[in-house]
Amino acid sequence: MAKLTISALVSGGKASAGPPLGPALGPTGINIGQVIAAINEKTKDFAGIQVPVKVIVDPSTKEFEIEVGSPPVSALIKKELGIEKGAGNRESSAGDIKMESVVKIAKMKMDALNTPSLKNAVCQVLGTCISMGVTCSGKDCKDVIKEVKQGVHDALLSE
Repeated sequence: MAKLTISALVSGGKASAGPPLGPALGPTGINIGQVIAAINEKTKDFAGIQVPVKVIVDPSTKEFEIEVGSPPVSALIKKELGIEKGAGNRESSAGDIKMESVVKIAKMKMDALNTPSLKNAVCQVLGTCISMGVTCSGKDCKDVIKEVKQGVHDALLSE
């Protein structure tokens, strides 16, 4: 029998046997408590952030493995700012993120952002900030993206 893959978005370190995992894992016959404990152990560093996880189950042996994905850029921005959600409209600001935090997030997400350049990764994170209504160091993120492309922040990007 082929392995089953169950994908879910869980709160880091706080997965439970309730939806979405419990109902999806129940029919496989594996020990749900063991799976939840393993997920919580692997995601504890992402406390307060939604983390994508995949549970790969072999129904014949009841063995499983867990793959933890990287949280979305927006979740990392929200955690950095300590906010629940982005701004609901363009007129209001959800918060102001420091350029150092943008670089930190870009470094964390380099593989997922599919770019070899930290400068491009920073621009992608700033693009997410735009859509969330977040400013960067007191400036509109569109202006900060122009600055990054012009080399204004190169010293910060080379650390």
